[in-house]
Amino acid sequence: MKRTLLMALLGLTFALANTAARAQVAGTTTLGIAVAEVQDVAVGWSAKKQIIGHVVYNDAGDKVGKIDDLIVTPDSSVSFAIVGTGGFVGIKRHHVAIPVTQLSQRNGEFLLPGATKAAIKAMPTFDYAD
Repeated sequence: MKRTLLMALLGLTFALANTAARAQVAGTTTLGIAVAEVQDVAVGWSAKKQIIGHVVYNDAGDKVGKIDDLIVTPDSSVSFAIVGTGGFVGIKRHHVAIPVTQLSQRNGEFLLPGATKAAIKAMPTFDYAD
């Protein structure tokens, strides 16, 4: 009995060590990322910390809105920033979809050249699909 338990523990230890050495697998799909990819992830942007909630300025330095969300397409690319303007504490806020290619960053600030609050409020309201 002790030998069987010892063999089972050794087998479990080997299995855990082997699993830790490579990405987890569920069925045939690899979960997580490989060790070599961790560096790429580490130097990427955090949507929560570095994008969402940040103010958008125009090229004159005027505040024109705030990034409230990001839209990720089915092919995993970020395609639109949802920029909100107006309202009070997010209530009655006017949201619009701005292609991320129209945004730039300078000195840690997001820029939307040529934009004004009035121009953003005149754009069609963005509504999420159900």
